Formats: sequence, structure tokens, C-alpha cells
Amino acid sequence: MQILDLATLLVCVTAALAFVNARYWKLPASIGVTVGGLGVSLIIFALVSLDVPFARDAVNLVRGIEFNDFVFQGVLSFLLFAGALGVNSHALWALRGPVLTFALLSTAISIALVGGATYALLGLFGLQVSFIYCLLFGALISPTDPVAVLGMLKQAGVPKRIETLVAGESLFNDGVGVVAFAVLAGIAAAGGGGGEVHGPAMSAGGVALFFAQEALGGLALGLFLGWVGWLALRSVSDFVVEVLVTLSVVLACTAIAANLHVSAPLAAVAAGLLIGSLKDRRPEGLSSRERFEGFWHLADELLNIFLFALLALEVVVVRFSGQSLLLGLIAIPLVLLVRTISVYLPVLVLGRRRDFNPYTRRLMIWGGLRGAISVALAFTVPAGPERDLFLVMTYVVVVFSIIVQGLTVGWLAALASGVGGELE
Repeated sequence: MQILDLATLLVCVTAALAFVNARYWKLPASIGVTVGGLGVSLIIFALVSLDVPFARDAVNLVRGIEFNDFVFQGVLSFLLFAGALGVNSHALWALRGPVLTFALLSTAISIALVGGATYALLGLFGLQVSFIYCLLFGALISPTDPVAVLGMLKQAGVPKRIETLVAGESLFNDGVGVVAFAVLAGIAAAGGGGGEVHGPAMSAGGVALFFAQEALGGLALGLFLGWVGWLALRSVSDFVVEVLVTLSVVLACTAIAANLHVSAPLAAVAAGLLIGSLKDRRPEGLSSRERFEGFWHLADELLNIFLFALLALEVVVVRFSGQSLLLGLIAIPLVLLVRTISVYLPVLVLGRRRDFNPYTRRLMIWGGLRGAISVALAFTVPAGPERDLFLVMTYVVVVFSIIVQGLTVGWLAALASGVGGELE
């Protein structure tokens, strides 16, 4: 099949899933599309077992998609920019302490605990996997997916301060998690793990330099490009130009970050927050504010639905086994337990200055959804049996997170709102 055939198939499947969900299931878009996509994948598997030529072509088509490239070099920057654009930058600045503490400390705690627990779990099953690979699994599964989390927040209607806290943490811990994954992947490759992973010399100084380059470099790039876009938007009153300027900022963040080896996710977040501050400071700052926000809302929804449809279809490239599936099921409560610890420990650090309501903590724990970013990172683990195992485990955790947590977090958010669950 040609690229046009691939694009046509994916768009048609996505449109069909979105239509069925909106007409009959009426679930949140990302959840309904994920469920429908998994159903389509199972049907394809059944047709393949019956040796239906079209099904074989469809499987080969999906296997030909570089899912990680599609996520990291395609839609992720647009989704993060749109998400950051919708966050009140001044409210986020007021919560900068908690947001940065959770984004840095919580992510680091989670990576270490998931890595250690995974190493012990695999040992119980007689699987000899190096500790650095277990930390790699911790790095890819620890960050909450901002795509899934922001979609959940829009549906749940949580109090504004909780929304700002959860959204801010998710936006930044995604970038931190990706950088941590890159560092650990470089160490794994340097230790003989194989795979095309580029990183610095893996001394302590090299790791620190690489982390600073990726994280701080990404933020600096995003602030610079966002500032350029902010200046341009301040001086025009044309909807088309406003859209073109913001599109060019997002594309520049992605392309330049790739060439400078800095974090594109953090660059997109920084640019989105800075440009978003224009409409926060001056409600009339963008002459066609409603249409501008409507464009980015539409782009966010379309890309979000398309991403989750593709995520569900990617199951056809995952090599499941009974053991890996069982390990994935065990990983679900393990990841939730670690998420609980990684939220409560920073709360203790911040507790002297801020009173985190119990419902706020529970919402942060249960609302910390994993999504397509974790699966995309799993695809980039250096080739070998570890990648096949971690890909299955990651997929099981992500599907549970999107469907089970995604369907129930709205109830928890309503409960939090009902008892005054905002930060004091």
C-alpha cells in the first residue's frame, strides 16, 4: 500500500470510531476511540487467522508505522503547545513550587521505585534483566501523559487550582521523564545494550550535562521561540496570520530541538505558556481570540482522537505471551502504588506551606493517566527481549489507565469538587 492508502485507512478508521462513540457509546473521546480501536484490532487478528488478504495487508500497514516517530516528531509538540496554551500562566506561576516539586521529585522517586520493584518482580519469574533496563521501564512508565490527563481534566470539570496543579505537573513531568529516559537509554547502550541511542559519555558529569542540555536547553528554546511568536502576535490583528505564526512556532520547536538535541516537549510547553500569557494579560490581545482558541481546541481534539486510535491499533505489533501479559497485569497495581508514594512524599515536603486536601491527593494519584507517550518510549528501548517484554507490560498498564482510570476519574473529580477539594 502507498502512503495515501495508509493515510486514508487510518483517517477512515479514526472517523468511524469517533462517530460510533459520539452516536452510541458517548464516552470521552480518547476512551471511546481506544476501546473501539482495540475491538478493531481483535477483529483484524481474527481475520488474519482466517488468512484474509486484506487483514494481512492492514497488519503489515500498521507494522510499517513508526509509532514513536509519529508521536515525538509528529503530534506531541502540537498537543503540548495546545495544552499549555489553555493553562492560565499566572495561576501556574502562583503554583510553581508544587508543580516543579511534583514534576522533578515525584518523577525521580517513581523512576527509582518502579525500576527497583520491576527488577525484583522479574527476578521472581526467573528473568535476568539488568537493573538499568528496569530503570528504563521506570522512566517510560512514570510520567503521566499530558495528552490523556488534559483530556480528562476537560471532561471532569475539576476546580481550577487542582486543574492547574495536575495539568502543570503533567506538562512538565512528561518532558522530565523523556529526558530521564534518554539518559538511561544512553547508559544502557554504553553498557552494551545495543540500539541506536546517542548520549554523552556516561560519567556522572556527562549525565548531568546531558540532562541540563536536554531540559534547560528545551526550556530556553521554547521561551525564545515563544517570545518571538508573542512579539509577532502583539502587532497583528489577523486570524490567519495568528494561526500561521503559532503553527510555525510549534514546528520550529520540534525541528530545532531535534537538531540541537534538546527536549522538544519542554520547548513546546514553554512556548505555549508564554504565548498563552498574551491572552491572559490582555483579553483583547488576540483580535480574533474566539476563533484562535477554537482553532487550537479543534486541532487538539482531532490529533488527540487520531493518536488514541493509532495507539489502539498498535496492539497488532505487540508480541504477547502468557508470562509478559501476567507481568503487565501485576505492573498495574505496582505502578499505582508507586504513584501513591511519589505523590505523598512531595506532599510531606510541601506540607509546611500548603495544605493538600486528601481528595486533591487522590485525584492526582488516580488522575495520573499513562498514555501514548509511554508506549512510544517503549518502542525506542534498544532491540532485544527486554523491549518485547516492556512493550507488553507498558501496553497493559496504558490500556488499564486510559479505560479504567479514565472512566472513573470524573466521579472522583466530582467528589473532590463537592467537598471543596481545592488547594488551600
